[in-house]
Amino acid sequence: MQEILLTLFHGKRPKKRLASKMFPAELKKAALKFLKSIKDKELLKRIGNKINELEKNPYPQDIERVEGYKDAKVFRVRVGDYRILYFVDQTAKKVYIEKIDKRNRVYN
Repeated sequence: MQEILLTLFHGKRPKKRLASKMFPAELKKAALKFLKSIKDKELLKRIGNKINELEKNPYPQDIERVEGYKDAKVFRVRVGDYRILYFVDQTAKKVYIEKIDKRNRVYN
């Protein structure tokens, strides 16, 4: 996940880290498309930091469950006016980032 954000932010790949994440994040197509469209580097950094936190702890205190998804338990976390919708696959030990967008658009 960090590689994707740094590539979008700086245009280069970071060096490999020795420490592994507990739940590596995988971006779905809609989330990746939104991240590529962000022009504000500070916002991109804040979203990246929140995703890194989710990799370490996929169930932080500030999450809310999102209704309307039948297949998986989808949660949301806030990053200012933006929301990150994600679900956790316990068997694969992964966090899947479903959508990232502004509050008024993310739930559509």
